Amino acid sequence: MSERSPAPGGLEIVQSLVNTLDIESGADSLDTAEGRARFGLAEEDIPDARELRESLRVALLAHAGHPPHCAATPLGELLAAGPLVVTVDAADGSAALAATDGGSLLSRVAVAIARALGDGSWTRLKACEAVDCHWAYYDRSPAGRGRWCSMQVCGARAKMRRYRAK
Repeated sequence: MSERSPAPGGLEIVQSLVNTLDIESGADSLDTAEGRARFGLAEEDIPDARELRESLRVALLAHAGHPPHCAATPLGELLAAGPLVVTVDAADGSAALAATDGGSLLSRVAVAIARALGDGSWTRLKACEAVDCHWAYYDRSPAGRGRWCSMQVCGARAKMRRYRAK
């Protein structure tokens, strides 16, 4: 649905995961082999991936100042199970975050969020205000006050509803 560009850096995995569900149509790309392969998931991983997706969506709605769309496991609880370590290269002393579990989806998301916290981009990843959308988008507006994934679609619909209500 979104016409906006992908989130920067590692946040693209978070945005992509949240956007596997089209709320308006009910289509879930995690139901397809191609959709699962995109995240390296087996069929038995799908319930955990969906739980993570909805916990992320709740956090992204909060970034935009919107209430949760459903009861979801708090994201912090899920991320606590994604073991991360700081690795240091002996040759040049550079440090990086790494997953200790071989790079599960949860750990990859945890690394992406941790890096985004470091560069300040985490709170710019938001979920659309429209209740029939909640698509994840990266807010590139100067003031960081974007409300919709697309001004041409969800924003226009909201403005038209307000106009008709008058």
